[in-house]
Amino acid sequence: MNDSSTPPASSDHATETRPDGARLQPAEARARLEDSIRNLLEAVGEDPDREGLRETPERVARLYLDLFSGLYEDPRRHLEKQFSTDGHSGPVIVKDIPFQSTCEHHLLPVRGKAAVAYLPDGGRLTGLSKLARLVEGYARRPQLQERLTDQIVTALVEVLRPRAVLVMLEAEHMCMTLRGVRAPGSLTVTLGAHGLWAEDLAARGEILSLMKS
Repeated sequence: MNDSSTPPASSDHATETRPDGARLQPAEARARLEDSIRNLLEAVGEDPDREGLRETPERVARLYLDLFSGLYEDPRRHLEKQFSTDGHSGPVIVKDIPFQSTCEHHLLPVRGKAAVAYLPDGGRLTGLSKLARLVEGYARRPQLQERLTDQIVTALVEVLRPRAVLVMLEAEHMCMTLRGVRAPGSLTVTLGAHGLWAEDLAARGEILSLMKS
């Protein structure tokens, strides 16, 4: 389910990947971003040295390093904090998790909410806040909503080893509201399932109804 493609290695580590998929931040990333923003402003006919834009390249560079900070971490690490409590075997659902990502096609914002559910096996549980951190970690990358959904599912399966997982994302894409079709308010919904909830439609429907209520 997850995106297993690995970009080619680079001498300056710009695309070097660790086994977990986290990348090393490129050397002089901020300075290179600032140069790129200056070039962009000049390309559209602006003067990056005028008063209102003088500090814009620096601001935007900091912004992008923050927006894409998920590239430099392994979000699965948040799930490593686990505990068992009386052999709990019922579903765990956390919904209305807000997230903001960036569409990799146009580098415009994607804003939405996530609902994450898993069915523990052997009483293995993780903190509720860890599910929100998992979503945020993968969201803070240039993304596709479909890939983001699958990455969350795969991380839960690999680290918690639950009997079932169900993830639903609902998001508004600015590339649909600011350009092209210009359809503000339209939502894209993606769903990812594993285990019992992928195989048993009735069981999945029950969990979905709880996630949507």
